[in-house]
Amino acid sequence: MDIGFVGLGNMGRGMARSLLSAGHRVVVWNRSEAPAAELVRDGATRAATPADAAASGLVLSVLADDAAVEGVTLGADGVLAGLPSGGVHVSMSTISVALAERLTRAHGDAGQSLVAAPVFGRPDAAASAQLVVVAAGPARALERARAALEVVSRKLVVLGDEPAQANAVKLAGNYLVACAIEALAESSAFLAKSGVAPATFIELMTSTLFASPVYQSYGAILTERRFSPAGFKLPLGLKDVRLVLQAAERVAAPLPFASVLRDQLLSAIARGHGDLDWSAIALVAEENAGVPPRDPARSR
Repeated sequence: MDIGFVGLGNMGRGMARSLLSAGHRVVVWNRSEAPAAELVRDGATRAATPADAAASGLVLSVLADDAAVEGVTLGADGVLAGLPSGGVHVSMSTISVALAERLTRAHGDAGQSLVAAPVFGRPDAAASAQLVVVAAGPARALERARAALEVVSRKLVVLGDEPAQANAVKLAGNYLVACAIEALAESSAFLAKSGVAPATFIELMTSTLFASPVYQSYGAILTERRFSPAGFKLPLGLKDVRLVLQAAERVAAPLPFASVLRDQLLSAIARGHGDLDWSAIALVAEENAGVPPRDPARSR
C-alpha cells in the first residue's frame, strides 16, 4: 500500500519504520532533513512538501502541537492541498478538540476525510510497534487506514465516526498519566523525608496494588532518575494539560487537579528542567519537600 508519512520525530520515526518493515511503500516528509534522510536509507521515498506526501491518498501525520498540525495541514503545500478527493488524512498527533473539529470541517469541504488516531505509548513503544491507537472518523476512511494503524500498534480501539472524540480520549488519558506521575513523585518525596527508601516503596506498590504499565514504567524512571534523554519533554506535558483544561472548560467539566498539574509542570520548567522528561516533575516535589539532590546527576 502507498502511504504518506508526515512528521519524523521521536514517535514518527519508529512508526514509519514499522510501515516499511511491513512492506508498505512509504513517502516521508519532515521539516528537518536528517530524520527524512535516515528513513530514505531504510527504503522510504522523500517528499518535497507535505502535499507531495499526501498525493497517494492516504497520509499519516505525527506532529508536536496544534501550531505544527495546523501549519502542515492547512498551510501552503500542506496535506489538504495535496490530498486528492476521497483521500484520508490520519492525524495521530495530540491536539486540541477544537482543532480536530476544524480539520474535520476543512477536509470535508475538500471532499476528503479526517481520521483522528492519537496514540498511547512512548518512543520505545513506537519503535517496537507496541502503541495503543485510539481512532475515530468516518467508517470508510477508518477501514482504509486500518491496515496501517494495525501495523504500528498492539491494540487499535475504534470509538466512532467523530474524529474529535479520539482527541478528547487522548487528552483524558494523558491527564491520568500525569496524575499517576505526580502521585508517585509526591509519595516518594514524603517517604524520602521519612527515612524510607523511595525505591523500596515504588517496587512494593508497582508489584502489588499498582501493578500496571504506567506506574511500573514511570516508577522505574523515577527510581533510576532517567529524566534524560526525554521520551516526552516537560513542555509537551504542559501543553497536554493545558489542552485538557481547555477541552473540559468547553463542556463545563471541572478538572481541579489538572490545574495543580499545570502549575507543577510550569514550575519544573521555570526551575530549568524544560529539556527533561515530564516525569521530572518529581524534582519539583523533592525540592518543595527539601529533599537533598541525589547522586548521580539528576538528568542522567
